Amino acid sequence: MTIGVYGPATLLGPLPHATVALTVPDASVTASTPVLPAAGTSGILAVTPVDATGESATADTAAAGTRTETLGVDPIAVGGGSAPLPMASAAKIITALVVLDAKPLEAGEPGPAYSLVTADYQDYLDYTAEDARTVIVFPGESWTEREMLQAMILGSSNNHADTLARWAFGSVDAYLTAANAWLAANGMADTTVVDANGLQDGSAGTGADLARIAALAATNPVIADIIKQPASALVGQRGVNNTTAYLPEEGITGVSRSYTDAGGVCFLFTATVVAGEKTFTFAGAFLGEPDYDTLTADLTALMASARAGVTELPVLAEGDGYATLTTAWGDSAGAVVGTPKTRFGWQAAAPSNAEVTLDDVTTGRAGAKIGRVTVDAFGESVSSTLELDSTLTDPGPGWRLLHPIPVISALVNSW
Repeated sequence: MTIGVYGPATLLGPLPHATVALTVPDASVTASTPVLPAAGTSGILAVTPVDATGESATADTAAAGTRTETLGVDPIAVGGGSAPLPMASAAKIITALVVLDAKPLEAGEPGPAYSLVTADYQDYLDYTAEDARTVIVFPGESWTEREMLQAMILGSSNNHADTLARWAFGSVDAYLTAANAWLAANGMADTTVVDANGLQDGSAGTGADLARIAALAATNPVIADIIKQPASALVGQRGVNNTTAYLPEEGITGVSRSYTDAGGVCFLFTATVVAGEKTFTFAGAFLGEPDYDTLTADLTALMASARAGVTELPVLAEGDGYATLTTAWGDSAGAVVGTPKTRFGWQAAAPSNAEVTLDDVTTGRAGAKIGRVTVDAFGESVSSTLELDSTLTDPGPGWRLLHPIPVISALVNSW
């Protein structure tokens, strides 16, 4: 009776599954390192187009009319020190983002109007006396939300930063509580504001955090629309020049440009690299630059490294192995990428966080699809099929009869 069961069970029963050992493929390309300043603190962060539904659009499918969104929170690269530095007028961009979070506005719409009070006029007088940037106001005149934002962002108006904070939150102190909570909630714990305009040294942040601020501003439809405008005629035909623009010939769009004695030159920006019909956009922040000559040299070096480093990158290269399968009878095969996947971008680091999902495999021909691999690349998930790179053969009746335990175990596990 025992022999009668043993023979069919070992000869006809299922084989044990191959064991799996995950592997890490060699880097498909050499990482291209962005050139960032050694002094101060700096960072750059990738930005990608998305369609009107909010879904990511790859660089080769993005078309006119798409909007943009930042990719994740991890920077492409950081430079200089990691300690927060005074951010100067970059604080006004935080004010704009926090105010718009509390008082949403459609792009191109004026928004609600606000009648200025004595405190708003006094701010103008005080900041003017301190030789800080201002845009003239008078008590009782009416400014729309968009006009106040224009004066603060384009004209770097310190008095309008305070006016916006009071208008949206009731007081500057209440704004500061909301702004620091907003920074923490958005993953920028190393950045703090102690005023609405950045004149105080305590308003400080890191290059990585402020690069994200630049990206959030550039992808906010209201702020982006304001930044791209030329000189604006505001209340009473007061012209406000765009103080943010810098090195547009290098493909750079300024978001905020300012100087204080403690902070040096501080610059938030986005930049674009074009190769053929494809475009790669990134946001950046340089804090603590000693002067504008240094800023120019550092930005020029960054853009040269961007033009050299941005290319079509093999995120999942054909043949890259992510697992090795070994059978109980000694056959082995790799689980390799079957369909290559690329992305147009800047590879400062290899794709990360590989997630491998495999079917249970006993035997299979080379090229058989057995699972998938998914990696993080430029803040998005990219996946491809995994297939066997060689054949896992049936061991035959001899091995089955001589190895009854794994065969019987596989049979029991299949029930």
